[in-house]
Amino acid sequence: MPKFNVSVPNPLGQEEAIKKLQFFSAKVQEQNADKVKDIEQSWEENKLHFGFKTLGMRITGTMTVEDSAVQVEGDVPFAAAMFKGQIASAIEGQLQKLLR
Repeated sequence: MPKFNVSVPNPLGQEEAIKKLQFFSAKVQEQNADKVKDIEQSWEENKLHFGFKTLGMRITGTMTVEDSAVQVEGDVPFAAAMFKGQIASAIEGQLQKLLR
């Protein structure tokens, strides 16, 4: 599967960023209800495991919250490889808004 990686600076520190990102999946679904379905998330300390469907395809990944950055790594089905950049860009934009 093709992979995507996103790194966003974290000006809030790890603990505060985790508090804000608890609602990451809900925000993504709220703002992209017409494109994103079946969102799942589970936290394991500072790591969020997530999954969602877009265009009928399942996207999965992890978001690791560090003191100075938030790292996102994910897998995209081969059929969605041409949308990999758009997916990564949307995730990056949403993270930047939430970490302000």
